[in-house]
Amino acid sequence: MVMNVVGVTEYIVSWLSGYAAGCGSKGFVVGISGGVDSAVVSALCARTGLPTLCVELPIHQAAAQVSRAAEHIDNLMARYPNVERATAELTEPYESLLAVLPTEGDNFQLTTANTRARLRMTTLYFYAGLRGSLVAGTGNKIEDFGIGFYTKWGDGGVDISPIGDLTKTEVFELGAYLGVCDSILTAKPTDGLFGDDRSDEDQIGATYPELEWAMEQYNKGARAEDFEGREKRVMEIYIWRNRANQHKMNPIPVCVLPKDI
Repeated sequence: MVMNVVGVTEYIVSWLSGYAAGCGSKGFVVGISGGVDSAVVSALCARTGLPTLCVELPIHQAAAQVSRAAEHIDNLMARYPNVERATAELTEPYESLLAVLPTEGDNFQLTTANTRARLRMTTLYFYAGLRGSLVAGTGNKIEDFGIGFYTKWGDGGVDISPIGDLTKTEVFELGAYLGVCDSILTAKPTDGLFGDDRSDEDQIGATYPELEWAMEQYNKGARAEDFEGREKRVMEIYIWRNRANQHKMNPIPVCVLPKDI
């Protein structure tokens, strides 16, 4: 079914405006990565007319990602007078932090990648605190509620989630409608946390359309054993990641004490 991009856009923009008014926020802060999710979220925030700060947060970033982020912000600023930009060059602070931490161990590469995301989160909240604004999250439905493909307390540390009910395919559809740059719409999705050109598909082992299919099947009660070949493998990937990342998607467990002690 083709998404009603006009209706979805109007609804999300109204929701953003209403939420900001309800909590007394002056506007939004969005980290711009050069990917479609942050491009769409920042465009939606810009449409509210509220002050929207687009922040570039490079840490050993690939040149293509930096240029796409800059192009997107230029495009938004040309169209919306309420949009501003800021750049926080975080490579040196990141290296300074690593200099006082262990240099080896299990999952070292993944741990340092997650550290990048958490340093960015801290920076976004610094800007948000100065401006009395909300940090707008850029996670989509598959990442946030399907396979947990984000950093806990990193890009998962946000105030609001405007596109959390949209699949990646739908985010691309919305991006085309919102006038997101072709360079972003045609780029392979990547989290940009490893300082190289690896894509999300390289990390996950499946494309977003495949994961969207798997999410639909899983929510209907399907198991990996119900399929063969590539479909079985995609279901295995989806189910494994979904189960492994429940600690991200569920509330923090609270040890509730019995009333008799």
